Amino acid sequence: MHGDNRLIEESASLLTDSVTGGQRQPALHRLISAVYAPALSLSDDDGQIRPGGAQGLYVQDIRVLSEFIVTVDGEEPVPIGFDIEGGSHNRFEAAIFNVFESPDPVVFLNRRRFVGPSGMTEEIAISSLARASVSLQLRLRLSCDLAAIAEVKSGQRTAPGVATAEGTRLKWGSPELRNVEAIGTPEPDHVDSLDGSFAWDLTLEPGTTRIVVLSVQRHGGAQAVVIPLPHDSPININAREPVSVEAGDPRLARLFDRSIADLAGLTMATSLSPHDAFVAAGAPWYLTLFGRDSIWAARMLLPLGTDIALGTLRTLARRQGSRIDQVNNEEPGKIIHELRQEAVRHEAFNTGPSGNATLALPPAYYGTVDATPLWVCLLHDAWRWGLSESEVDKLLAPMERCLDWIADFGCRDRRFVSYVDESGHGLANQGWKDSSDGIQFRDGRIAVAPITLCEAQGYSYEAAMHGADLLDAFGRPGADRWREFADDLARHFREAFWVEDSDGPYPAIALDVNGTPVDSLSSNIGHLLGTGLLSAEEAELVARRLGGSDLNSGFGLRTLAASSRGYNPLSYHCGSVWAHDTAIAITGLRTIPGRVAEEAAASLIEGLLAAAAHFGDRLPELYGGDARSKQSGPRAYPASCHPQAWAAASAVSILAAVVGIRPDVPRGIVAFTPLPYRDRLVVNGIRLSNQRVAVQLGEGESPRITGLSPGLRVSP
Repeated sequence: MHGDNRLIEESASLLTDSVTGGQRQPALHRLISAVYAPALSLSDDDGQIRPGGAQGLYVQDIRVLSEFIVTVDGEEPVPIGFDIEGGSHNRFEAAIFNVFESPDPVVFLNRRRFVGPSGMTEEIAISSLARASVSLQLRLRLSCDLAAIAEVKSGQRTAPGVATAEGTRLKWGSPELRNVEAIGTPEPDHVDSLDGSFAWDLTLEPGTTRIVVLSVQRHGGAQAVVIPLPHDSPININAREPVSVEAGDPRLARLFDRSIADLAGLTMATSLSPHDAFVAAGAPWYLTLFGRDSIWAARMLLPLGTDIALGTLRTLARRQGSRIDQVNNEEPGKIIHELRQEAVRHEAFNTGPSGNATLALPPAYYGTVDATPLWVCLLHDAWRWGLSESEVDKLLAPMERCLDWIADFGCRDRRFVSYVDESGHGLANQGWKDSSDGIQFRDGRIAVAPITLCEAQGYSYEAAMHGADLLDAFGRPGADRWREFADDLARHFREAFWVEDSDGPYPAIALDVNGTPVDSLSSNIGHLLGTGLLSAEEAELVARRLGGSDLNSGFGLRTLAASSRGYNPLSYHCGSVWAHDTAIAITGLRTIPGRVAEEAAASLIEGLLAAAAHFGDRLPELYGGDARSKQSGPRAYPASCHPQAWAAASAVSILAAVVGIRPDVPRGIVAFTPLPYRDRLVVNGIRLSNQRVAVQLGEGESPRITGLSPGLRVSP
């Protein structure tokens, strides 16, 4: 997804359990998250936020709590369980043994954490089941280091600031007005600014509960470029007339519900488009607008309605490139890659011939080759799912600018869409596999830019053809130009990209600086399915590869085939499994008739469901794809984002693939070709235009779709 994530691999404190200050710090993938964009918390599974590593409460990419430790009479409670109650809520339970002489716990501490857009509120309840009264001191110790997310990500240590006490409040601040305020309720008995703590002297009678509340909020700072949506916003994910899933296989319903909660926490807006919702890429590193990620998430979420798609399209159109700027990779018509509050800079980023010694990304960065054609694809998909003609019409001008960018800037050699970082400090790879070693030959050699990615050609072909369809449908000129462009692109692709091994032909992942096919077998070829770039025969060849054991790990698609020299099941882009990558392939496979594609899709769906069950009904950003883990489950990637937008949105893609629904509302047609399903499945509330439809599947039953408006008919 984001090549600068390889910096995490150089920071042992974030990858593995490490020891800081005598305490063991859990790796990122083991932390418990709660997200209400642009805020999030990361804590241990007992609710404690311990200094060191990535733990903390963050608001607008600034860590406003670097420590939050609850003690009772100087001792930490013993954790006994936790629940993730929703995308922005957590609950932690603990027992207190040091205040009462008993072999059984009789005093309990329950923490309920609620993350909001500017901070968090935590309710701490202490209950006693003792037979006599219990006196104890509850202390909350807080620290604030105001570290930027980029500093945390690269493993830098930032000293905490000194708190000031104002009555019963603690405050931290900086010259940049990153003011943080902590308030304890009821009024604490002790406030210590040197220790950064609140304390209450409590007496609990038998069977009673005492509750204290901590509120930590960030105030001030520069005007935010990304902003929260109101909690009751009608365009929050699945909030209005929600889709519900009832499944005989409980994994599907649990994954769907958990994913929707995660996506709700990731939904936000920008200051330029405050009423247009999009899904932020992921927590903790990418809690902001990312062109490619936000577009793919919006495409996957279309069965829930077109609101997120429309918000994403508008938000990105407002920041569409308008000039040539080598520093931020901006070009006229280009869609932005990443939007930040501040510039991001890291040193010593060189990890191979394609790496840069310094990664320095400006706040608005356009270094992506695929977001621009994908924007056009999203517009077309949203139109097919029922986005109103008036809204589509307003977006045709930016669509035409996207198409012009593909032909005038993307096609550097006038044949293919390619990329090269000319700034010397940007992302060396600018497709979704943007780590510096993400594009490599079968023998492990790293490809040298300019790089021509296979999937970027598929996206561009699809954008040109679908853009032509939109131009025709809305009576605008130019459709013939784009169909001719697409035909030429397909012909050149067929001539240049296909390679062969002992199992037959397949598309190379890319072409290098010399036009040589980069011959790795990779998951990227799954992105070609459904774009129209491949013939029926070529698509079936790709389907066979996707279903084969070289790519199919049993828990989803490996990013790089196991037969490749550079394969590593826990490499960021060279062997790991990414849920969204597999979901895209599944969606493409469902466009291909025949048993080969159907069996491959079913196998990959089963793999994702198995992985999600292993990870607590949540699909993380990525995980290990080693077949040897088949009995014990997939391996966690320690620096994986969770929640993450397109991983969570993959749950909706899986559902749509099982149901087999592909609408064309403008033509009044809904294709309905469900997979054979052995368990009962009922999906209520899929949105087509302004209609809510229901689908019912089950072994021995005829598949049914109900609720279609009179203007829509089912077509196989």
